[in-house]
Amino acid sequence: PIGHLIPYSMSDSNTTDVTNPSTFILLGIPGLEMAHVWISIPFCAMYAIAILGNFTILFIVKREPSLHGPMYYFLCMLAVTDLVLCTSIMPKTLSIFWFSYREINFSACLTQMYFLHCFSVMESGIFVAMALDRYVAICDPLRHSTILTNPVVAKIGLAVMLRGGIFVLPFSLLVRRLPFCQRCLISHSYCEHMAVVKLVCGDATVSVIYGLFVAFMVVGFDVFIISVSYAIIPQAVLRLLCTDTHLKFFSTYMSHFCVILEYYIPAFFMFLTHRFGHNVPHHVHIRVGNLYLLTPPVLNTVVDGMKTKLIRERVLYIFQQKVIWAVCACLI
Repeated sequence: PIGHLIPYSMSDSNTTDVTNPSTFILLGIPGLEMAHVWISIPFCAMYAIAILGNFTILFIVKREPSLHGPMYYFLCMLAVTDLVLCTSIMPKTLSIFWFSYREINFSACLTQMYFLHCFSVMESGIFVAMALDRYVAICDPLRHSTILTNPVVAKIGLAVMLRGGIFVLPFSLLVRRLPFCQRCLISHSYCEHMAVVKLVCGDATVSVIYGLFVAFMVVGFDVFIISVSYAIIPQAVLRLLCTDTHLKFFSTYMSHFCVILEYYIPAFFMFLTHRFGHNVPHHVHIRVGNLYLLTPPVLNTVVDGMKTKLIRERVLYIFQQKVIWAVCACLI
């Protein structure tokens, strides 16, 4: 429906600049328009699982006083972050796939971009906090409750939130001041920072350099801390003599490690291909971009939620109670 705009935008984009365009047009996955409906099915299913799973974790932790501890508080922070992260892109993405509703207001685009990158940085920070929590719990268990008290956990959560909000805010402020080409077409299903910057007709060097700074200094620092923590923890566990403890730990350890890899590898893939991967097929780049924001909320629910014994037991208990009540109601 908008294919006729592409030649126009390419031919006229260098002649007409618009400081603040009224709308952008999101193309979804260019080249796979005929398959948008089919592509939306797994996306919608994963989004539903992420919503249901993360709300379940929040409900269980809030309801059970025995779960009011640092690990579960960080788990709740991760659940909220995942909910905001996937909700910031999926409703608009599904509206493109289902209804071909591709227009997005300029301010709405910048708002989506802010929430997307802000909560991505926050999620990275929560991974760091969870890694430190596991490090203290395993390497210094006797002092865990005195080191990670509720006020300390609250301060860590506030620091993670402020760091994400402050470091990402210049993204939107810098982009807002740049001139754009008329009829801006974004070859993506959501407003990602570099996808928007590529539409700028003027000099966007400052915005690009700042994006590099955030990626390497903020996210790169998080990856370093997590790597150090996850390298030290197994050494502490191996000192224990219990074989069952080793097996249980490494089962959980590998699950968490895979979730972290699944988050950071696509993130750096997106970051590098936007700037240097000119030979990467565009539809591959976009699908990885969607899965990078949608898969972690699903995996976090399964790994951090369902594999946590206390949460799993409470979910099964509540489910059994509901089944019993339903059967009794039918019998009555």
